[in-house]
Amino acid sequence: MINLFLDSGAFSAKSKGVEIDIGEYIKFIKENKKYITVYANLDVIGDAEAGWKNQKIMEDAGLSPLPVYHIEDDISYLYRCLEYPYFCLGGMATGYTTAQRRSFLDMCFEIICNTIDGMPKCKIHGFGMTSLELLLRYPWYSVDSTSWVLTGRFGSVFVPRKVNGSYVYDESSWKVTVSNQSPDQIEEGKHFNTFAPMEQNMILQYLKEKGFKIGKSEYKEENRKTYKLQDGERWVNSADAPAVREMIEEFHIYAPNKLLAMRDMVEIVIEPGLSNDYKQRDELNIIYFMDLERSLPSWPWAWKRTSLSGFGFRP
Repeated sequence: MINLFLDSGAFSAKSKGVEIDIGEYIKFIKENKKYITVYANLDVIGDAEAGWKNQKIMEDAGLSPLPVYHIEDDISYLYRCLEYPYFCLGGMATGYTTAQRRSFLDMCFEIICNTIDGMPKCKIHGFGMTSLELLLRYPWYSVDSTSWVLTGRFGSVFVPRKVNGSYVYDESSWKVTVSNQSPDQIEEGKHFNTFAPMEQNMILQYLKEKGFKIGKSEYKEENRKTYKLQDGERWVNSADAPAVREMIEEFHIYAPNKLLAMRDMVEIVIEPGLSNDYKQRDELNIIYFMDLERSLPSWPWAWKRTSLSGFGFRP
């Protein structure tokens, strides 16, 4: 069974300067309700009262959307959300530092968990929860983020560290760049190729346990107009070409001839793996977050506001 959480898209709409029609949103939910487990209100970022008007419109239409409380909203709206068994905290994805988001969330969860035993009064969903520190610090019921897929598309994977023989999923996890086309491999400690041998072995052990390999590619110059790709070859994607060509031109990583930076490049996949397949990186990152979820205490768990200590991801 697949449980789908439907976001209204209000954040993306605001970023793009477009408006979502609430009637169309309601219609879509009703037409696809058998596929949707939970859906958020059509919130209005920067106008909490307008968002609550949409909440009422959707409820009058027979729906039960989750209300959303934003970081810039007056605190009275948080207390209004507490009347619901499940609601969302949002508006934090961009424009705020981790410290600012932590301060906001501490305030929210101090109210949400204002019980004798510190247990949350409601289920809480966190929009755009990309920080491991913040994800692990609070008793979320659910969260969403695009960081897992963006990390893979930018050439990196998450790797937990081992402590006393067991993997620990916390803020000390590695985010390892593995892509052959990443300029990070020119900087010490940023790319798998520049990690210390002991660290490389630890990372390789984790990859082996999960059924993945680093992979290997080579690059050559060819004329895109006349050259016919062979088995195991592909043109460097336009999105990746600047990174590859910058490395060639500035650092001679793949070839000594700087002129190659201005010509068409063919990637020869010697061994498929994380370094040359973003789909494998996506898959490994999904596995990481699924394992992280399994490592968390079962919801609900008690939370009390304390000062940060150690890594700062647990109260």
